Amino acid sequence: MAKYAADYTVVYPEKLSRGLVILKALFGWLYVGIPHGIVLAFFGIAVSVVTFIAFWAILFTGKYPRGMYDFVVGYMRWNMRVTTYLSLLRDEYPPFTTEQ
Repeated sequence: MAKYAADYTVVYPEKLSRGLVILKALFGWLYVGIPHGIVLAFFGIAVSVVTFIAFWAILFTGKYPRGMYDFVVGYMRWNMRVTTYLSLLRDEYPPFTTEQ
């Protein structure tokens, strides 16, 4: 079995609220997708710039600068939380944070 650098696991709750599933399916794009989408769009632009700069840093130093790495991973973490919520896998509203 191959060993991967990252794992994505979702702790699936024992029970999801039926009312919230209907609400998320109909209006999730409105109350989650729009505010998180706007912030993540600008954050994604910043991540693209940081990734470009990190490419050159890695090229010349051979190491990924820790601050840049944490910034990119934080973006990915936040994006996955929003995707998990909108995919109806979790009931908890995704926070506006890059923290674990």
